[in-house]
Amino acid sequence: MAKTTLLEIKRSLDEHVGEKILLRANGGRRKTIERTGVLEETYPSVFIVKLDQEQQTFKRVSYSYADILTESVEVMVCNADLQLPLEYMES
Repeated sequence: MAKTTLLEIKRSLDEHVGEKILLRANGGRRKTIERTGVLEETYPSVFIVKLDQEQQTFKRVSYSYADILTESVEVMVCNADLQLPLEYMES
């Protein structure tokens, strides 16, 4: 069951490769980190985001699909100045 859910998350992200996204990640100790960037690539276990340079000290970050499943990371697609959650995040 969990393996198919992770595959569904990957497929949803595959549709948005090259698009601008907003990441909200749990930074620990009640901190939430928000980052914007472009979804650069998806791999079998992780996805890579190229961060906007004016905001960040890192060029790229990677997260696993399990991070999304456990709600440690929230991914929103920025579409025409709107931030829309991916389909699997609505349920």
